[in-house]
Amino acid sequence: MFCTLGEIVGSPASRLEKPLGGIAGKNCGTIILTAEELGNCRDSATMQFCANKLDKKDFFGKSDPFMVFYRSNEDGTFTICHKTEVVKNTLNPVWQSFTIPVRALCNGDFDRTIKVEVYDWDRDGSHDFIGEFTTSYRELARGQSQFNIYEVVNPKKKMKKKKYVNSGTVTLLSFSVESESTFLDYIKGGTQINFTVAIDFTASNGNPSQSTSLHYMNPYQMNAYALALKAVGEIIQDYDSDKMFPALGFGAKLPPDGRVSHEFPLNGNIENPYCNGIEGILEAYHQSLKTVQLYGPTNFAPVVNHVARYAAAVQDGSQYFILLIITDGVISDMSQTKEAIVNAAKLPMSIIIVGVGQAEFDAMVELDGDDIRISSRGKLAERDIVQFVPFRDYMDRTGNHVLSMARLAKDVLAEIPDQFISYMKSRGIKPNPAPPPYTPPGHTHHTQI
Repeated sequence: MFCTLGEIVGSPASRLEKPLGGIAGKNCGTIILTAEELGNCRDSATMQFCANKLDKKDFFGKSDPFMVFYRSNEDGTFTICHKTEVVKNTLNPVWQSFTIPVRALCNGDFDRTIKVEVYDWDRDGSHDFIGEFTTSYRELARGQSQFNIYEVVNPKKKMKKKKYVNSGTVTLLSFSVESESTFLDYIKGGTQINFTVAIDFTASNGNPSQSTSLHYMNPYQMNAYALALKAVGEIIQDYDSDKMFPALGFGAKLPPDGRVSHEFPLNGNIENPYCNGIEGILEAYHQSLKTVQLYGPTNFAPVVNHVARYAAAVQDGSQYFILLIITDGVISDMSQTKEAIVNAAKLPMSIIIVGVGQAEFDAMVELDGDDIRISSRGKLAERDIVQFVPFRDYMDRTGNHVLSMARLAKDVLAEIPDQFISYMKSRGIKPNPAPPPYTPPGHTHHTQI
């Protein structure tokens, strides 16, 4: 079934019922969608529960209990919002603590009913119902106390048996709440974003003097690399306070002796590889195209490790590093690059890979790690830090113009705030308070009462 968000919220009571299709000649049933606008509550609650003397449900052994949490909707229905893990073979389980956005639990309405059901897990999926209880955010927020010990009741048993008391109790062991900080809270608090650009100077790009090359030096229009660099760079530079960017190249033979380098400064100055703004990078890029020889292999690991060394030196949350790699997507050191990325995932950095040209970008999609988190030597990356964007998807037919800078900007930067926040949270770093708003000298703030 396809529909727009507008159709759902525009339906009576924001409830849309539509038939499911897709199998010819078959009635597939209907789907019902209801919408409720999220409150602007940014808090997350962390809580832990245990249970005592739950009913024994398994013929052999005890029960394998887990809990399911539901928030109540405005129309009185319930929506599942959390499932605990299963604790095997016990009637007195202690579940792991979990964190859930307050919006998911009650949409910021502290008195709304939260329903909790307790089940005994069965391998075939026919989990046995042990019992249920209800609470609310306001009750849970009182923390561990006599108010947060709940009788687990099975209504059917209660109807049948006169002497039935309960099917066990569930106790809240701990409860805490914290406000989720946003990307902008950190930026306002003074965290600096540092951008480094790395450009692929390998022979697979084609000879720069030929018009088929991705590095073609055309006096009249920008080549694919320059277009991508300008488009993506202009989006990124707004977040970089000093607009000075280290710009590197990789995979070329350098003058005078023709040695191959996988991290050379585009401006030729090893001591100071910084370029002034996007214009400065473009200038250095055109300059190096004239002096270096495209070669190979295509090794990403050296530039990833180059930025990682800087990131490793400031892990206090005051700086965050973003490496922009522009490449034709052919890569020679996949396993070293994966290892470099797995190591970099522990550091305050993200990597944006922009693929230019018409190649198959399978290797780049793999590095992106959205579908399968990347690993190296059996070690998983602790966070996803790579975002891959195929530049051709944003170009017009001629390949000379970006169709929508806004769409490109959105997709290039889509994952950065979450990657940034995941680093800060994993290190327990809170944003600094934002400085007070600027008042020009001689002006006093008139506060409206």
